[in-house]
Amino acid sequence: MVRSPRTLRYRLALTTSLAVACVSGCGKDVERPSTERTPGAAQEGKAMSLYDFTVKTIDGQDRSLGDYRGKVLLVVNTASECGYTPQYAGLEALHDRLKDRGFAVLGFPSNDFGAQEPGTDAEIAAFCSTKYGVSFPMFSKIPVKGGGKHPLYAFLTQSANVGEVKWNFTKFLIGKDGSVIARFESSVAPDDPKLTRAIDSALGG
Repeated sequence: MVRSPRTLRYRLALTTSLAVACVSGCGKDVERPSTERTPGAAQEGKAMSLYDFTVKTIDGQDRSLGDYRGKVLLVVNTASECGYTPQYAGLEALHDRLKDRGFAVLGFPSNDFGAQEPGTDAEIAAFCSTKYGVSFPMFSKIPVKGGGKHPLYAFLTQSANVGEVKWNFTKFLIGKDGSVIARFESSVAPDDPKLTRAIDSALGG
């Protein structure tokens, strides 16, 4: 049967309309990769820095370490019942002396070594305040070694490239760009010249 030109034009218009509707609507239910950033993780292709992490303060508040952008930091895993616990006094003195130059000590209690930090965050905060007058920022107790270590410490140990934290009061020196400059073991006291020289250099002399 021969169809009229009018009928052929109608069928062509109908087919075109259906194709357009499919193109505009068929992809609506297709799942697309999320572009949202996971807290504490670096975006693909971007080197991590300390500033990528959000942690809990010792009183339970969320704190972005990006708040310390541009400062030189000394990140220390602490404990209340360790032979190195008196280093709290030296860390406080260091923090107080250099804070106006853009320096801060950040304390992260951990119970990973000899179960020497058994208390709650509230108990740790009270101990640090009454015993050593700690005013530098303290954070919630976290694991700093092993498979369950906090992502912040995974970043620190991988960046320093010297293996796991070995004991309480290991110190990571962080530059103004959020990268790890150096690691100092527990036996390096807060007033040790090699530590204070490294801090002074990072601050710009």
